[in-house]
Amino acid sequence: MAQAQYSATGRRKHSTARVRLVPGSGRIVFNGKDMEEYLPYPSLYVIVKQPLDITQTDGQYDIFINVDGGGYAGQSGAARHGIARALLKVDPDFRKPLKDAGLLTRDPRMKERKKPGLKKARKAPQFSKR
Repeated sequence: MAQAQYSATGRRKHSTARVRLVPGSGRIVFNGKDMEEYLPYPSLYVIVKQPLDITQTDGQYDIFINVDGGGYAGQSGAARHGIARALLKVDPDFRKPLKDAGLLTRDPRMKERKKPGLKKARKAPQFSKR
């Protein structure tokens, strides 16, 4: 019999993470590489593991994440969102603790678009009096 697999999608900034939870030993794999090899900063490991710590499921699932777009911070935030959504499929009772921690809400903050005549979204060129 095939073992249960739970999948979900998480998003943050310009990143999209497709997450698969498979019962296992607690390995976290990003695009075929171990998390420690893929993400450059230990503070990002903490972000990715947040849903597992809150639900006390750390070490129970192997997590395979295909992440695309954005930078490391956005990708780890997308992975966290995806893991939280996949854990809901594992056990609907996880909803309250995950919701209270704010892990089920997609962070809507995006980069503001550049406006014509400006250097960035709001930065104006230097003013010259003469």
